[in-house]
Amino acid sequence: MTAPLMRAIVCDRLGDPSVLKIEERPIPQPGPGDVVVRVGAAAVNFPDVLTVSGEYQHKPDLPFVPGMEGAGTVHAVGAGRQDWKAGDKVIFGIRPGAFAQYVTVPRKGHLLRLPEGWSFAEGAGFRIAATTAYHSLVHRAALRQGEVALIHGAAGGVGLAAVQLAKHLGARVIATGGDDRRLALVKQHGADEVVNYRTSDFVAAVKELTGGKGADVIYDPVGGEVLEKSVRAAGYGARLLVVGFTSGGPSKLMSNHVLIKGLSILGVRAGETLLRLPHMGYGYAELPKLAALGVMRPHISHRFPMDRAADAFRVLLDRQVVGKAVIEME
Repeated sequence: MTAPLMRAIVCDRLGDPSVLKIEERPIPQPGPGDVVVRVGAAAVNFPDVLTVSGEYQHKPDLPFVPGMEGAGTVHAVGAGRQDWKAGDKVIFGIRPGAFAQYVTVPRKGHLLRLPEGWSFAEGAGFRIAATTAYHSLVHRAALRQGEVALIHGAAGGVGLAAVQLAKHLGARVIATGGDDRRLALVKQHGADEVVNYRTSDFVAAVKELTGGKGADVIYDPVGGEVLEKSVRAAGYGARLLVVGFTSGGPSKLMSNHVLIKGLSILGVRAGETLLRLPHMGYGYAELPKLAALGVMRPHISHRFPMDRAADAFRVLLDRQVVGKAVIEME
């Protein structure tokens, strides 16, 4: 008897998004402790693009199915697993493997219940952005009510989640980006002020908006010149969160500014922290509660069918996405 088949997006050689193709593969069967999920949607993240091009630190063996997060319906549950049952709607995290119609999530994998009223697309875009924002602003920066949070790359997935969380924590949020249309949506999601750093000097804007004091916490997934200039926008004792380098490379910070302003430079690697310091995972129990409140609910600006997976990568590279782009598997 022939095993039932599913479709999966496969990378069998490294390169630009055009290398992606669709293959038919057997639907996985759950082993002990596994949960097999029928995927409704999977989100595209910048590390997915880097992994396919061979530029990411995590380098899976070829061929592989890309994708790090998604949402769907539990299809089957392996022996010894009592916490989930067929039909449950879930958010999942695996790496790699999310870009397929069915995925296996092992016992040590990441599963959350899909909040009531959320679409699979919204669920697919929640986990990585929310975890990154929470680890950054709560664990690393200890953002406090009444502080000023400067959020760069605010129209992206991790940036928009940080805007929403910072506002929920009671901060005054100044959000930056390079496109007025996308920034207008960021303001709808909670930013108090928005600054286009392509058409104006965000350092001067932050100084003016804060009466010369500067920002208390700076969240930067962009890197490059943006992080270098952020030192000048920081207030005394500020915490600078180095979240990523979507600008293409690392930054050069002036140590004299760090010294004079008493700054803290904090690296953010949420996934790696959980691996090395698993006790830190206690805080992430708050994520389902926040999701139920609508905090960090993703904005989905682009949806693509599996046949257009390469286009989903391209809109991310072209900085057209506000929040998340997803690939719908059904």
